[in-house]
Amino acid sequence: MISRRTLLQAGLGGMLAPVLCVRAHAAAPMRAVDAIERIKASIGVPWRADTVDRIVAGDPDTAVRGIAVTMMATLDVLRRASAADCNLVVTHEPTFYDHFEKAEALANDDLVHAKRAFIEQHRQVVFRLHDHWHLRTPDGIDAGMQLALGWARNTVEGKPGEFAFPATPLRDFARTLATRLGADSMRVLGDPGLPVRRVAARWGYAGWGPELRALAARDDIDLLVVGEAREWELVEYMQDRGDNGARRGLIVLGHVASEQAGMQACADWLRTVFEPLPVRFMPTREPFWTIG
Repeated sequence: MISRRTLLQAGLGGMLAPVLCVRAHAAAPMRAVDAIERIKASIGVPWRADTVDRIVAGDPDTAVRGIAVTMMATLDVLRRASAADCNLVVTHEPTFYDHFEKAEALANDDLVHAKRAFIEQHRQVVFRLHDHWHLRTPDGIDAGMQLALGWARNTVEGKPGEFAFPATPLRDFARTLATRLGADSMRVLGDPGLPVRRVAARWGYAGWGPELRALAARDDIDLLVVGEAREWELVEYMQDRGDNGARRGLIVLGHVASEQAGMQACADWLRTVFEPLPVRFMPTREPFWTIG
């Protein structure tokens, strides 16, 4: 079980404290490459050679005026970061529409060129921090999500990602999730009155490997909560389990909503690494809207 004291000691507390991003008055400006080396030295896990965590855009020698931390470095986020004078952007997810961000995949795409041009024009540097934030103990995304949801006290001993609750109707459980995470377009599968007692959460993309298939088949799990999943895999499986007589629920939060609090926790941690250099959390806007 992850206590609030443990989270605070890991630099993951105070997630809701607003911090204005203003120009730092350091004796000597810190270059982006130096800031990234400090992140590598402070992250708490050995830095891997095979990783997506790297500078994906911008000049490494750029002097850092402020740091923006986000889930996805969308154009909207980049514009807000520039307006706040935060020119080192630390993003969890890809900036150029592919997990490995292979340059050749979209080399001739006009949107890629426009996005790179904005980054260069505004002297920004975009750094990916995905693998190593997940590799921390506790996992940075999971710890931040638990803190935002208030689930730390509900963890099941020896079962990472599993939580126990007093019986709560699925409709009420889902409504609370949507409110706390700002998940305006989340989707719910299952009987609205289903009593939810045991929950398994897989933030981000759930995949469909043996571990998740086994989890989805367990009779003691009332509800699966995921960021996203292919509808012909996990979603169809859970729907068919319901049609076959099992009372199960599935909540698909959306990828941003399912990990965003973890990157807010990352911003809190980076404030301890870079004080007094300003660090600001830039939430990624919910991409979808619903009718009605």
